[in-house]
Amino acid sequence: MVRYLTMNQYADAYAELPATDDRDPVELVPAAVDEVLEMAESWLGWDGRPVCRDGNAWTPHKALRRVGDHLLDHLAEIECRLAGQPTIPDRWHGRMVTTDADFARFTEVDLDEATSRLGRLAACYRARLTGLDPDLLDRRPAAGGWTLREVVHHVANVTYYARVVGDLTGAG
Repeated sequence: MVRYLTMNQYADAYAELPATDDRDPVELVPAAVDEVLEMAESWLGWDGRPVCRDGNAWTPHKALRRVGDHLLDHLAEIECRLAGQPTIPDRWHGRMVTTDADFARFTEVDLDEATSRLGRLAACYRARLTGLDPDLLDRRPAAGGWTLREVVHHVANVTYYARVVGDLTGAG
């Protein structure tokens, strides 16, 4: 069995600094979550066929799993860094696997659960980032790596996972 598939898989991509802009970092993740959930509404009644894009099979559940995992992973990173603690290495299997559970029907209850889960994570980002000094957001870690602003801009790209599934309104 191969474990921790993504541990070094995307090392080159993570070596590049995420692009940032003048948008308020406090609002980036909540806006991204809103976009993901809006797209997810079109997944009700999904026909069970995965969407094959970017070398992976994608389903509604997989997309939402990846959004949640990504938000959680980087929120933990932010919290550890602000507390002066070491971060926990990323050991998700990530996009490289599609689990049996990812093929489950996508229902109204699933959308409600995702709305609650992702909405709470977005609220945690908003609460954590509100009031942080801009100098702290832009401080590069002594050991290298991304600034907190860069982390937040990177996380806001979770919309990718919803976009690969796409708008399924009228599909099928």
